[in-house]
Amino acid sequence: MRYGPKNLRITFTAKTLSHFGGVYLLYQFLTKLGLKSRIAHDIHLIQRNHRYSLSDMLLALVYPMMLGLDRIETTYLLRRNGVFQYLTGLPSYPNPTALRRFLLRINPQALREVFQLHGRLRNQFIQKPALHKHLIFDLDSTVLTVYGKLQGAKIGYNPHKRGRPSYHPVICFEAHTKDCWHAIFRPGNTYPGSVALDLIKSSLAKLPYGIRSLRLRGDVGFYDHQLIEFLDEKNIGYAIIAKLTQPLQRKLSIIRFRSISPLWQVGSFSYQPMGWQKPHKFIVMRKRLPESHSEQVQLTLFQLDDWAYHILVTNLPLRPENIWRFYHDRAGIELIIRQLKHDYPLGKIPTRNFTANEIHFHLLLLAYNLINWFKRLCLPEEFQSITLGTLRNQLLIVPGQLVYTDNRPTLKLPENFLYREVFEYALRNIRRMRI
Repeated sequence: MRYGPKNLRITFTAKTLSHFGGVYLLYQFLTKLGLKSRIAHDIHLIQRNHRYSLSDMLLALVYPMMLGLDRIETTYLLRRNGVFQYLTGLPSYPNPTALRRFLLRINPQALREVFQLHGRLRNQFIQKPALHKHLIFDLDSTVLTVYGKLQGAKIGYNPHKRGRPSYHPVICFEAHTKDCWHAIFRPGNTYPGSVALDLIKSSLAKLPYGIRSLRLRGDVGFYDHQLIEFLDEKNIGYAIIAKLTQPLQRKLSIIRFRSISPLWQVGSFSYQPMGWQKPHKFIVMRKRLPESHSEQVQLTLFQLDDWAYHILVTNLPLRPENIWRFYHDRAGIELIIRQLKHDYPLGKIPTRNFTANEIHFHLLLLAYNLINWFKRLCLPEEFQSITLGTLRNQLLIVPGQLVYTDNRPTLKLPENFLYREVFEYALRNIRRMRI
């Protein structure tokens, strides 16, 4: 029988160890993008702290987001990690107070320049490995509950923390690549439909040349006649969940449904809501309610008699059941939002200042896209759909030791590293990349 160690001596003398050995992959990837020089060239902000450049400060915020340090306070771990600083090219690591002060100093002009830099990078990567010519925009919003008195945090729709102030950002993702396309950071009392038109106009302005078609999906928060009329005018296909009004509910009693399965029925009708300029096509999917209450509570939208109903407004020239299937694929965006809250610090608001929190939000989305591009271009196909949490556990949070042999630095990783082939595969792809 094997026993544990006895008389084990413990010393704290090792100086070149890090459990972020895999961050070297991210450093190589960002270096290949020329991100540090792009920040220095494209973003103009007078830096008061002469110890760190503007690029250093922004990267000091982005790296922890990619490594799972979900609060600015926890970045103090990196101040004593000289190997991390060496592997990322940072001269040292700023303390949490310096990072927070930096966020508070960023002005709206610098924020716009961050948008523009992010957009230029995205337009490069949508063409890699090949240009998607038929895009699908998925729109969604999420509630970020806050505590204390934060600038711009208002009481509004908050299903989980009723009566608590919040922020309520809206985000547009592209369905094929999962890239974040555009986002607006808003107070919690702002209805998604009120900024939906601005969101889609800004997203359209970022489309690169060569896109042949665009379709859009949105939940009931984006059921807004101004948005829908704009999409009709631009000949953009859409499927958006309709808000249940009494006139719509009355329509349900006169629709002729047809069965497409033992549980599901489908129908459609034309209807012009009050204030809209013309009639629109509405499709209705309904499912017979199960007897089990536990199953009923999992059904979405509204229930009437013995059925659960789903109503969509659309201009797509498809059969109703195919329009529903097209919309139902939008479920992937909810997984992305969940990942942003659990794997990235989306729900961790760093300051009491609205503009500072807004820049932190957009840097988080930049970090998300950088990881997305890294997975798409550098990792094997079976690793391209993994979450950031899995990526960290398998490739980024790896014990590493920095040693010098003949005055040459060497990063030593575990001999029995389970994902060595994937690590080497990614490194080769980074070195072959052409940006």
